[in-house]
Amino acid sequence: MKIGIIQQHNVADVEANKAKLAASIEKVAGEGAQLVVLQELHNSLYFCQTESVDNFDLAEPIPGPSTDFYGALAKKLNIVLVTSLFERRAPGLYHNTAVVIERDGTIAGKYRKMHIPDDPAYYEKFYFTPGDIGFKPIETSVGKLGVLVCWDQWYPEAARLMALAGAELLIYPTAIGYESSDTDDEQQRQREAWTTVMRGHAVANGLPVVAVNRIGYEPDPSKQTNGIQFWGSSFVAGPQGEFLYRADDKEEVTKVVDVDLKHSEQVRRWWPFLRDRRIDKYTDITKRFID
Repeated sequence: MKIGIIQQHNVADVEANKAKLAASIEKVAGEGAQLVVLQELHNSLYFCQTESVDNFDLAEPIPGPSTDFYGALAKKLNIVLVTSLFERRAPGLYHNTAVVIERDGTIAGKYRKMHIPDDPAYYEKFYFTPGDIGFKPIETSVGKLGVLVCWDQWYPEAARLMALAGAELLIYPTAIGYESSDTDDEQQRQREAWTTVMRGHAVANGLPVVAVNRIGYEPDPSKQTNGIQFWGSSFVAGPQGEFLYRADDKEEVTKVVDVDLKHSEQVRRWWPFLRDRRIDKYTDITKRFID
């Protein structure tokens, strides 16, 4: 399968971001992409750097204007498209939601982000209710997609549950970057840890992984921090964790990557991790801590 990834620098103008994304989606579709993956909360700046009730105005229902917009693109280009939206579910109830759009422009399914961070410049708990759909792959014409979102990528349990439910591919729309007060060495350790943990999910589950991050500098409107320099580095890894492609940490990228989904079956025959799991001994995994 040919997978298109779009690593974009966003601005404050939502319509400008959508127009730029549309052009990039058309570009990778023209290069043969069958599945296109966008970064986390791609319509706007990463607004979670501050806690402001005004930012809830960015949210919209699903279905809604954005699913109409991207659905029309998917239908026109005959692609499956993974989007990442700020969902207004009900008054006072909002989610960070990935929506997968089928080739005919309809919604194939959605995933609501389960793990919600709350760190300086990443105040997501102020905005997002934890997901309640669970870890369920989304059936599409290109395969069963295990879509997760950003902070979910640090949790092996999330990747494993998607794999056990039949996901053929793990996908992580992302927004993560450097803190300016960290040393260069520390920044690189964090970037490599981010990459390594997802490559580990690929290995442990015998599945390809697609991670698409945003790029560029976005200031903190409150000026409490120095803003975020998003580190890009979007990548596609094979089922043994091998890089099939890795983007730059400074530049925007549109790229089409070939992924052999059938290879996962062979890898799982060599390394039958799912066969050898001691499911009779894992009951403590549901505890917060084992005293």
